[in-house]
Amino acid sequence: MELKQQLLQYKPFNEQEESDRKIMLSLLDQSETVFTRENEVAHFTASSWIVNKEHTKVLLIYHNIYDSWAWTGGHADGDHDLLSVALKEAKEETGIKTIVPVTEDILSIETLTVDGHEKRGKYVSSHLHLNITYLLEADDTEALTIKEYENSGFKWFAIEEALEVCNEPWMVERVYRKLNQKAKL
Repeated sequence: MELKQQLLQYKPFNEQEESDRKIMLSLLDQSETVFTRENEVAHFTASSWIVNKEHTKVLLIYHNIYDSWAWTGGHADGDHDLLSVALKEAKEETGIKTIVPVTEDILSIETLTVDGHEKRGKYVSSHLHLNITYLLEADDTEALTIKEYENSGFKWFAIEEALEVCNEPWMVERVYRKLNQKAKL
């Protein structure tokens, strides 16, 4: 199913998701480049909330750009299958070989601000990530490997502890708390 149809069928969890869904649907209709970084104002990304089989732990990486414990995820880079993007990024950023979607449905949506920053020696202007989040499951005993240019660590945290280790207040209150609530449903 294409993303526009998924977003139309998606039941927003709160006011933030309803507002962000409207923005995403509007931009899908307005821009052909919304799935690529060529759109320097706003483009789609996919993230994942990776839980263990018991849904008692969440896997976070220490993200170098944000200087914080964070979820995995990345740019669509032209791929319209955002679940596939979330799975690819989760595997690349953690080294885990076996990660499966708990469901193929969207777990969460959010429009995220990205401050201007340097990436691989090039300046990237401030912009928006039109983010789609999926709930993925992995074995918390499987070996992990660092993707050094993006993260400098990874760890399984008790699901509520994930809210304490992130040093981005907006992400904790508006995103990670919501993901924890939805992952328990």
